Amino acid sequence: MTKRLLATAIALLLSCPLAASAQTDPVVASLKGLNDITTTNIRATAETLDEALFSFRPTEEVRSMGQILGHIAGAQYTFCSVAAGEANPNSDNFEMTATTKAQLIAALNGGFEYCTGVYAGMTDAKGAGSVSFFGTPMAASAVLAFNSAHNYEHYGNLVTYMRLNGIVPPSSR
Repeated sequence: MTKRLLATAIALLLSCPLAASAQTDPVVASLKGLNDITTTNIRATAETLDEALFSFRPTEEVRSMGQILGHIAGAQYTFCSVAAGEANPNSDNFEMTATTKAQLIAALNGGFEYCTGVYAGMTDAKGAGSVSFFGTPMAASAVLAFNSAHNYEHYGNLVTYMRLNGIVPPSSR
């Protein structure tokens, strides 16, 4: 009986830090989860496309698939640097300069990795702090949410382009 009681007590003590850590920064953890979904779908899109499809655009008035991916890559630096209260570490305009599959995947990976670092340093308390987002005061966590919304907006464009080319989008597989 004493061994069972001791084992139960040890199990409870060991699980307490896990339970406590699961409650640490739930807002940032939720935002990171959403960001991870958008990152996964966008990366999978870039990896799925044949090289020739990066220049595909349904009409001349819209961005090509490669330009959308380059735009997303650059936006990671813009939004996540604002949320972190840092200067944007990227000066490349990937939408115009990254034209090959390898360049676009590298640009996306760099942008997504930068945001991963921002999430790693973000807490709910820091996320509640105000930053200037295109001249408007906004909570840092709201900027991170906006980034995921922006990712989904352009992933939606890519989904349409993929469907026009007979490709099942990553989120539908």
